[in-house]
Amino acid sequence: MKTEAVARNEPASTSASPPPPIPTPWWRVAIMWWVVGGPLLVVVASFVTLALAILNPDPVYGPEGYGNPAEIPAMQGRNHAATPGAPEPRKP
Repeated sequence: MKTEAVARNEPASTSASPPPPIPTPWWRVAIMWWVVGGPLLVVVASFVTLALAILNPDPVYGPEGYGNPAEIPAMQGRNHAATPGAPEPRKP
């Protein structure tokens, strides 16, 4: 191209193509933090929930350890519904 311009006495084009853009690092792209941040937040929250469950377990009550006697029939009914067998007679 340059030789054709010189042969026709035309000025050679001095404009060069612009340099290629510099790629942005992955940690500076906002959409990456939306894509990775959501699942990462869920994983962190699950570990917090696990730690709370391990450090504060629910108490297990035995038949003599109920604080409120009104809860005993409900527990017996739940246990009876979970185990098959003859129904218990109702007390008047």
